[in-house]
Amino acid sequence: MAIVVIGAVFVDIKGFPDDLYSPTGRNAGRVETVHGGVGRNVAEDIANVELRPVFVSMVDDSASGEEVLRKLRNHKVNTDYVLSSPDGMGVWLAVFDNTGDLAGSISKRPDLSPLIALLDEKGDEIFRDADSIVVEIDMDKEIIKRVFHYAQKYGKKVYAVVSNMVIASQRRDFLQNIDCFVCNLQEAGILFVDDFSDMSPEALCETLAEKVSNAEIPSIVVTLGSRGAVYADRHGHSGYCPPENVTVRDTSGAGDAFCAGVAVGLTYGKDIREAVGIGTHLAASVITVSESTCPRFLPRELGLDIEVEE
Repeated sequence: MAIVVIGAVFVDIKGFPDDLYSPTGRNAGRVETVHGGVGRNVAEDIANVELRPVFVSMVDDSASGEEVLRKLRNHKVNTDYVLSSPDGMGVWLAVFDNTGDLAGSISKRPDLSPLIALLDEKGDEIFRDADSIVVEIDMDKEIIKRVFHYAQKYGKKVYAVVSNMVIASQRRDFLQNIDCFVCNLQEAGILFVDDFSDMSPEALCETLAEKVSNAEIPSIVVTLGSRGAVYADRHGHSGYCPPENVTVRDTSGAGDAFCAGVAVGLTYGKDIREAVGIGTHLAASVITVSESTCPRFLPRELGLDIEVEE
């Protein structure tokens, strides 16, 4: 039994200035290359809570792809359903300012279409015993349709995260089939065609509750960066979770760790308020380091009564 994560692998190339960042100037600093991708990050974050997720994805048929697989296996992620192809991984080029916030980025998306045949062949094997499913909702439509097919067939809850909200906003009907959608404030604005940037968390809670009810989306969690996170469901319930006070080094990967925490919490018996608290804690642990995933935690540190598998 495990959480099944379906999503992409990226290589993240990140630049950090030594001093005040100038968008139009030359900035001395350092450049780091780390393994990334929303799906890959979420899978590793779940593994770092000493759980054993199953990852369904693609990597390049190269030394870099082998390195990604080796690291995931070292973290005890099941990679039996990770395929290899020449264009299996994406690349994310990002520049951060001197405060650790993202200043700009360019991404090259991978070709994940071979996963369609994999799901047709081994979908029952992958999803039959899953504890729940976490999926990047902006992947190929045919991949998402198959995920929903197996989720319905075996009665599995689906939690959705996004890497490209412009694509996901064109699939609003898909969001009606998930149990919880996790996104940030800007992505929520794209989804609901609204500007929430000047709203207080309390006002946003009320607005989101109305919007998810009208859109028939079961529930949504929206991260607010340094202001924390809010959540709402279509039954009118909503709430706010404040941030944890930590020193920010690099914000990349924080949203993925947050999603992993929410999914873990909801999968293993927590209500949405408690699950958002777990997500907040994991996200806080990521932004203090340059890695894109959280450090190791035991489930009981997060209030989860789960036995750790050896």
